[in-house]
Amino acid sequence: MSIERRPDDRSPAGRSPEQRRPGHPRRLEVDEESVRKSLAGLVLTIVELLRQLMERQALRRVDQGGVSDEQIEKLGLTLMALEKNMEELREHFGLTEDDLNLDLGPLGPLLPRD
Repeated sequence: MSIERRPDDRSPAGRSPEQRRPGHPRRLEVDEESVRKSLAGLVLTIVELLRQLMERQALRRVDQGGVSDEQIEKLGLTLMALEKNMEELREHFGLTEDDLNLDLGPLGPLLPRD
């Protein structure tokens, strides 16, 4: 007993190169630099998200009044240094602030800008 297959029964992976839909290449072509930049962007996005969360938490603590003047000064200097380091890292990898701000579709951007 043999089963006859029609052309439309074949899986997308079994299609010949002529039958593949446009925009679906057989191989993903990547170069080392684009992979490096994408990975750096992902890591810096996570670091920036954490930096912003730390900054907001520090401001809440200051607003609640449980932080001394010396601690406020130290927090401010630390947060400014972190922001400067992030700027340097973005420049090093050729990224902008917008590159790190992932679009979450209906939820909006990942990193709110004040």
